[in-house]
Amino acid sequence: MRNQTVLISGASIAGPALAYWLDRYGFTVTVVERAPVLRPGGQAVDFKSETHLTVLERMGVLDEIRRRETGRTDVIYVDDRGREKARMTGEFLGGVVEILRGDLAEVLAEPTMGTCEYLIGDSVTALVESPSGVYVEFENAPARTFDLVVGCDGIHSRVRGLAFGPERDYVTYLGYYYCAAGAPGWGHDPAHKERNTAQAWHAPGRTATAGGSKAAHLYVFASPELDYDRRDIEAQRRIVMQRFAGMGGGVPDMLAELAQLPDFYLDSLSQVRLRGDYTRGRIALVGDSAYGNTLGGFGSGLAVVGAYVLAGELAVADGEHTVAYARYTEIMRRYAKIAGNPNGGRFLSPKTAVGIRLRNWFLGSPAFGLMMKYGDNAANDIDLRDYEVAAGV
Repeated sequence: MRNQTVLISGASIAGPALAYWLDRYGFTVTVVERAPVLRPGGQAVDFKSETHLTVLERMGVLDEIRRRETGRTDVIYVDDRGREKARMTGEFLGGVVEILRGDLAEVLAEPTMGTCEYLIGDSVTALVESPSGVYVEFENAPARTFDLVVGCDGIHSRVRGLAFGPERDYVTYLGYYYCAAGAPGWGHDPAHKERNTAQAWHAPGRTATAGGSKAAHLYVFASPELDYDRRDIEAQRRIVMQRFAGMGGGVPDMLAELAQLPDFYLDSLSQVRLRGDYTRGRIALVGDSAYGNTLGGFGSGLAVVGAYVLAGELAVADGEHTVAYARYTEIMRRYAKIAGNPNGGRFLSPKTAVGIRLRNWFLGSPAFGLMMKYGDNAANDIDLRDYEVAAGV
């Protein structure tokens, strides 16, 4: 049954990782990606543990990821007069290895560009399941039927919306927004893999960070849920300008640069909470669409591990999706608990002056080291089965 056809929606991290493993196990894979091109650069993402690196190594991409990795960045929190108040270490922010998101997508997709079908600049518009497959309509491509469909299309997953129901039923807003603008220019240069620094200015409920490997600018702010057009970038720039107006330090200079910075991205900090399985019928969810938590710190690792597990269970079950999907949910529901609690907004941008002082104290305390150690342990808390051996590949 491994000659089954599988449609994967999304070509960021989970999507190409899943395509790699399914292709290796003999499935016929199509990947549809809404963006018009797979662009390099973008905001930096990271992997936190040896478990994550093991999956990347088994894919044969770890060396290339290390070649493209960015440098370590300490974020220094300063007051309006430039005096250091706290420091967030690059080890916490950048994990074991850090790479620009677009570069990672390119590295993950490259091995399957010649063997899998990629529909770039297209998206799924309808899903109709029957006992024999899933009939899929696309925005541009002709409709067709696939044996299985997997949504790897992020927190705002279209596949989840079509198959499971409205986003409001599965995505919880965490009370914050974040904006990343302007990819760092030094990410590829081997001369800049030493430690770097970024500066951050804070006020209750607002933090603005300039420099470093995550983005040229990073803004995090508390807010009631906003209603805005996600396609209107200029309107989103105005939201950020208004929210950070009146802050001191280097923030006025940041806002003056904001209009010229590329790769602008604004979104809510939200958490996906699926109360049941990560699957429904012939349709499954992997990565942020299933267990995303914005700025929670483990999204990239969960994406590649989830892809590895789902593809492996399908291979071991010889394509019998009811068996494989149940095992996938069982394994990943336990492992994905690591993303279940952190609210990155509350940590990065406390809403009160007292909260800011407590956060600054915590960053310099032994408790911060213990939190990092707990995160490392949790990120390794899974027994990675050797699916190639189990499936006889």
